[in-house]
Amino acid sequence: MAPISKECDYLVIGGGSGGLASARRASGQHGAKVVAVESNRLGGTCVNVGCVPKKVTWNAASVAETIHEAAAYGFSIQETAPFDWKTFKQKRDAYVKRLNGIYEKNLGNDKVEYLHGRAHLLSKNQVEVHLSDGGKETIHAKKILLATGGHPNIPKSIPGSEMGITSDGFFDLEKQPKKVALVGAGYIAVEMAGMFHALGSETHLFIRHDTFLRNFDPMIQEKVTEEYKRQGIHIHTRSSQSKVEKSSDEGWMTLHYEDSSGSGTLNIDCLLWAIGRSPEVEDLGLDKAGVKQNERGHIIADEYQNTNVENIYSLGDVCGKVELTPVAIAAGRLLANRLFGGPAHRDAKLDYNNIPSVVFAHPEVGSIGLSEPEAREKYGDDAIKVYTSSFTAMYYAMMAAEDKGPTSYKLVCAGSEERIVGLHILGLGSAEMLQGFGVAVKMGARKRDFDSCVAIHPTSAEELVTMK
Repeated sequence: MAPISKECDYLVIGGGSGGLASARRASGQHGAKVVAVESNRLGGTCVNVGCVPKKVTWNAASVAETIHEAAAYGFSIQETAPFDWKTFKQKRDAYVKRLNGIYEKNLGNDKVEYLHGRAHLLSKNQVEVHLSDGGKETIHAKKILLATGGHPNIPKSIPGSEMGITSDGFFDLEKQPKKVALVGAGYIAVEMAGMFHALGSETHLFIRHDTFLRNFDPMIQEKVTEEYKRQGIHIHTRSSQSKVEKSSDEGWMTLHYEDSSGSGTLNIDCLLWAIGRSPEVEDLGLDKAGVKQNERGHIIADEYQNTNVENIYSLGDVCGKVELTPVAIAAGRLLANRLFGGPAHRDAKLDYNNIPSVVFAHPEVGSIGLSEPEAREKYGDDAIKVYTSSFTAMYYAMMAAEDKGPTSYKLVCAGSEERIVGLHILGLGSAEMLQGFGVAVKMGARKRDFDSCVAIHPTSAEELVTMK
């Protein structure tokens, strides 16, 4: 066994949102001796190739939509040049780099020792870190947190698939593609397709079924799929891809596929795979510590983030439970409280029920609780009452009928008290709107509680408290 070069109370492997939140809470609030290890940039997926740069790009896409809609409100706007992708990327990269620095500064403020390198478990208490400067550290830790996140997949079975990029590569694009194909039906594919299209790229979205966002309520699936078609995004339903070949045009490639219309080829200058993610565990050394994984490779952790090894814990995307940044942050802080906060926190754990989530599609989507099919399966058809509202938001009042976007809301209520067990919204402002309504659902609001709240007029949100 290598000689021990460091000892600590808590070793956090993974410098993403969940790991850093747990490390800072353990050290800064509870006084534990903490070491955090990260092999890439601090902040993990969210800060570097996820939520943050995605939302900045979505904002740019929304500005583009507003420019196009301005004429309906009497503005005459002439675009003298196309969207400046290069300048936008430089500013977005600078913003992310600044956040990386803030994350490192915050670790210092909370007295967390930070090592930049790749960690490998040697046993249930020892970890070897290969530092980025070529050095090596062997750390003995009383407790270890595995929060290494995940990475996007590329289908190895499709010849030429390596010519495509993933969501990570989206943020490395130096110039805007003219014609892009995205493969996938989850929120990443849907968000990026919406952004590409709004910013002016010809956009093709390949999905395996007839709708996308299939983990969401059927209302969301159907309405957003139809809206993407209305906007002019090419949706290839019931599709599969057989191979990718280099094109005679430099920088272009040809995608061979089948969809509901038959076989075809598509000449494109960008192919983006958004077919799922895998846990970042390849060289972590889980077998040496005896940490168990499920059939998809995710680390198995219980409701308290315990693995099967007594002093090793895990949370975030590497566990594959609810892959959302705020979930990892909340779980990380609660775990630190439980491990180092004394008797008052001995039962601290995250409640994974009723977690709100949004999709920054065009239009935005928000959801909390059970979908209508899930609610009917859980409670029975007779116990479920559903309230819906579909309307045109006032923002579109000045626009031609063919330019108006949809707004649809659904409340799924259970039992004689009509407790709201599912709330699903799509339309302008849905992301900001959901946070407040999410609190109400989390508190166990009933339909009559919503009814008792006086509406704010004129807003779209008032429809949620006036449904009949």
